[in-house]
Amino acid sequence: MLDEAERAQLIRWARRAKTAQYLALRAKIVLRCAEGGTNKQAAADLGVNESTVERWRARFITGRLDGLADEPRPGRPPSILLDQVEDVVVATLETTPGKDTHWSRSSMARRTGLSKSTIGRIWKKFDLKPHLQDSFKLSTDPFFVEKVVDVVGLYHNPPEKAVVLCVDEKSQIQALDRSQPVLPMMPGMPERRTHDYLRHGITSLFAAFNTADGTVISELHRRHRAIEFRKFLARIDKAVPAGLDVHLVCDNYATHNTPEIRTWLARHPRFRVHFTPTGSSWMNQVPERWFGLLTDKLIRRGVHTSVRALENDIKAWITTWNDNPRPFAWTKTADEILASLADYLAKVTGSHPGNKQT
Repeated sequence: MLDEAERAQLIRWARRAKTAQYLALRAKIVLRCAEGGTNKQAAADLGVNESTVERWRARFITGRLDGLADEPRPGRPPSILLDQVEDVVVATLETTPGKDTHWSRSSMARRTGLSKSTIGRIWKKFDLKPHLQDSFKLSTDPFFVEKVVDVVGLYHNPPEKAVVLCVDEKSQIQALDRSQPVLPMMPGMPERRTHDYLRHGITSLFAAFNTADGTVISELHRRHRAIEFRKFLARIDKAVPAGLDVHLVCDNYATHNTPEIRTWLARHPRFRVHFTPTGSSWMNQVPERWFGLLTDKLIRRGVHTSVRALENDIKAWITTWNDNPRPFAWTKTADEILASLADYLAKVTGSHPGNKQT
């Protein structure tokens, strides 16, 4: 049985989807138990072990709200109270310091009266890094699940008498020449180059990565249109032995699905296209892995006085790659990918599949 004050406090804790997850879960367990039913039923609804429900139900009966806090450990009593730790975590995740976009140790120390080193320890404990920022994009493709299962299935269980090729284009590759000569690396001094450069034009690289052996079929074009993509498909058709089917993993770029391309594919029935979900280029091994290697090892630090010189270097690099190709090992199954995404969404929305929420 809960009194009104206890229920109100538990609801406040449970609704903090971003903060103090351990406390939020314990509050949800108590609230669910207060609705009635067995520990087993509560565990199933919340998606946790039955032993977890038993533990925190018993702790609450014994110590009420205070029983949901971590038990004291041997040694010197902590100088920082639980409420102070929670205040730092909540403020870090749910507020900003005035006009600044994020907290620093100094600004949080001024706000709380704690030392900067204490703030640093609390952030480390809860793995909070206000100074860091990352990017993301969740796919809105209505056929996301079907496409993930299809593409990952190709990686793990490729069809017999067929090749699986990851296809993409790296467009707008610039031929850049530094305004002054590059200074070579010396002991105690890295290679140095000027921050400004001269542009000498662009080219686009079309690449098809064989997921089985790592070899790459490539073609360079000065423009990036459906007609160039059709020419590249013809290049693939000549390169792959006639007795094999060709499965292409592509993204949803417009040039991959024009009437001209669909007509060409209809005339070449051994070609089958598998589109990755929109906003999910990470499923295509060419842009995410192979183009990254090309950029790191050649393009980013390359110096080229003309587009032709850039194209010659790219061709030479690809030839060297194909002399010793290396396929990438795709380890995640479709079920693992979908489960990982579901767990992430549960964390950011504060819901759990067991809560019967949509």
